[in-house]
Amino acid sequence: MGSVIPSFYSLLMATFLLWTSMAELPDNAPMAALKKELHGVGWIFQGSNYCSWVGVTCNPLNLSVEALELPRHVLKGNISGISELKSIKRLDLSGNLFHGFIPPSLGSLSGLELLDLSGNKFEGLIPSSLGSLGSLKSLNLSNNFLIGGIPNELKNIERLQEFQISGNNLNGSIPEWIGELSGLRVFSAYENHLFGKIPENLGTVSELELLNLHSNRLVGVIPESIFSSGKLQVLVLTLNQLTGSIPESVGKCKSLSSLRIGNNKLVGSVPPSIGNISSLTYFEANNNHLSGELPVEFAQCSNLTLLNLASNGLSGFVPIELGDLKNLQEFIVSDNNLTGEVPRSLLKCRNLSKLDLSNNRFNGSLPQNICSTSRLQFLLLGQNSIGGEIPPVIGDCVRLLELQLGGNYLTGGIPPEIGRIKNLQIALNLSFNHLHGNLPHELGKLDKLVSLDVSNNQLSGIIPFEFKGMLSLIEVNFSNNQLTGSVPIFAPFQKSPPSSFLGNKDLCGDPLITSCTSVSDTANENNHHKSSYKMVLAVIGSGLAVFITVSVVVILFTIRERQEMKAKSSELCDEEIPVASPLVITGNVFVDSLKQAVDFDSVVKATMKDTNKQSNGTFSTAYKAIMPSGLVLSVKKLKSVDRTVVNHRNKMIRELERFGNLIHPNLMRPIGYVIYEDVALLLHPHLVNGTLAQLLHESPKDEYEPDWPRRLSIAISVAEGLAFLHQVAIIHLDISSCNIFLDAHYNALLGEIEISRLLDPLKGTASISAVAGSFGYIPPEYAYTMQVTAPGNVYSFGVVLLEILTTRLPVDEVFGEGVDLVKWVHGAPGRGETPEQIMDARLSTVSFAWRKQMLAMLKVAMLCTDTFPSKRPKMKKVVEMLIEVKQS
Repeated sequence: MGSVIPSFYSLLMATFLLWTSMAELPDNAPMAALKKELHGVGWIFQGSNYCSWVGVTCNPLNLSVEALELPRHVLKGNISGISELKSIKRLDLSGNLFHGFIPPSLGSLSGLELLDLSGNKFEGLIPSSLGSLGSLKSLNLSNNFLIGGIPNELKNIERLQEFQISGNNLNGSIPEWIGELSGLRVFSAYENHLFGKIPENLGTVSELELLNLHSNRLVGVIPESIFSSGKLQVLVLTLNQLTGSIPESVGKCKSLSSLRIGNNKLVGSVPPSIGNISSLTYFEANNNHLSGELPVEFAQCSNLTLLNLASNGLSGFVPIELGDLKNLQEFIVSDNNLTGEVPRSLLKCRNLSKLDLSNNRFNGSLPQNICSTSRLQFLLLGQNSIGGEIPPVIGDCVRLLELQLGGNYLTGGIPPEIGRIKNLQIALNLSFNHLHGNLPHELGKLDKLVSLDVSNNQLSGIIPFEFKGMLSLIEVNFSNNQLTGSVPIFAPFQKSPPSSFLGNKDLCGDPLITSCTSVSDTANENNHHKSSYKMVLAVIGSGLAVFITVSVVVILFTIRERQEMKAKSSELCDEEIPVASPLVITGNVFVDSLKQAVDFDSVVKATMKDTNKQSNGTFSTAYKAIMPSGLVLSVKKLKSVDRTVVNHRNKMIRELERFGNLIHPNLMRPIGYVIYEDVALLLHPHLVNGTLAQLLHESPKDEYEPDWPRRLSIAISVAEGLAFLHQVAIIHLDISSCNIFLDAHYNALLGEIEISRLLDPLKGTASISAVAGSFGYIPPEYAYTMQVTAPGNVYSFGVVLLEILTTRLPVDEVFGEGVDLVKWVHGAPGRGETPEQIMDARLSTVSFAWRKQMLAMLKVAMLCTDTFPSKRPKMKKVVEMLIEVKQS
């Protein structure tokens, strides 16, 4: 018992001494300076003991700072003071707002093992002083604005294992010493302006597992040394100017899962040693000058998911052994010189979703088992020499999104069974064949189809009236056939150019120049009695036309005279009784540099003209206002609830000024306000690219460009802005694509953030009497809780993600009665639809990488829109997941 008491006493004394020495913490001065210097409410300080602050890890013995990890905390300021933290081992400031030069003083942190400054706005050169960080194992400077070359001083960091400098403006060549770093596992320098050759010794002594150099200006050959260690897992060299052949030594890398070398100038054949890589999942070598035959050894790569050898000079047959690839999802060999019949063996690949054999020399007929793989979504066989008839079993390809059979020697008629492919949406192309017979009216059931091309065949008969059921049509081409009758009155037809219907001598009606009436007259001009009758009608019609013309001229003259008299009267009234603007009670501009440029009276007048109206939201109506100074503003007229403006004006103004000081790059904060009578006007910057809703749903179809990276960036930006609001205990009341605004560079800003305090400042964000949000975005639990919550915000954001992925409105009649976008997406498995079938195929089909990211985002959206609020992730977690999507 006596031995226990001294031990307990010693523990008490140690604790007492620890707490009494808090005033003399070893890093107290530099941490206090950092607290003052780093701006942004993302860093939470609790108490005077910096060891309790968010992101700070201290040594338990001497309380010195060992780690400062503050990724994505909306921080900015001068970080040079961090060099005073002499014991620090891990420094992670990624995903913040730091700019200027990287402080050279960071090179004095001799114990630093990890330095991550990625995802900021640092500029200038990479400091050569970083070469003094002898203990450094991981250096990540990616996604900044750095220039210049890779400093040679970095070769002194012998322990370096991960070196990442991607997404900058770096130039120069890759130094030879990179290959001499024995512990190097990851070297990523993609999306820069690097030139010269890949070092010959790269991988000779290193433990290289990932090498990513895509999108540079590299020349020369792929060094054999890259594969020397046999530990390489990922190699990405796309979009360079590499020459030479694919090294035979690639087969040494038994763990290689991703090999991407497309868009270069590589020659020669694919080495047979490729079959040694059983772990290979992705092989992309498209857009090169490869020749020879397609190696049968690919059949040994049992994990192969994507095989892309498009746009090369391959010849010969497709090996039947490739049908053993059970995991193959995409087989793309378009634009080669391959021959033989359509490879029936590939149709045994149960996971095959894309078969692209277009622009080759394939012959024979279409296989009867063409639809034996139930997951086939893209069947692209155009520009070959395929003959015979289109088999009726084509209608069993129920998951097809695109069917390209144009430019072949197909005969017979168009099978009506194609009308069963209800998911067909991207294109149905049967052009430049020898098809004949009538157009099957069953095609009118393809209500999702965007493009239909049956031109340059021998099709006859009429264009069926049932084609008006193709509600999604944008592009059509019926030209150069033997069609007759009139073009059905259907918007997609009448909006098409006349060339889409030319070459059918007996076809008439809009948009053709030939009217159906004139065609009928020509056909009957040999009938004497009908001609005489028409002559009589013509005379009578001419008389009526003269009478009507004279009458119209008289009426128009009378109307014009009355309008001129009314206008003169109005001018006199305007001169005598000028219209008075409402009296501005108060107003303020928070930004000093804009105070002289804003005219309050002009702001008020702009909101009184409907021509200035831009959008009508749940809680406000937006107007465009041009100041006499030339400044353009977006003015929101608040829809007052319970006369908030009148009863709580002072409190409302304080809230507005508070939001004016709320700084985050993805929040659209007010720059001022104007109040007159019982109306409040909120002033915001005018953003030239409008809203996300306009980008997704109102962009002209003929100007569409695949923009997945932009959409993903927008999603991440909005998520970060919303996560920041939740962090400072603000719940948004109306998250929708209409309240996400885009600046000149398509950076996203979440708007309407101040509404949460202005509708009823007394109630704050806890509850509101108005409907919380826009239709289609309101979480299901709101119906019975009437509470606006953070999980409810997550649900609304999930709907925005689904909009981005599908390019569909949150509420649309096409979903069916009582079904919105969320229910439609969650109900896809019950309808037998795959995730790919609900996403915007114009994006998901551009590249495998895009589709992979879209599928990953879809999983996030599904989590966010879970029926149960408790199962939805927090916005901070959503941000992390979306960033992982972008980095995947």
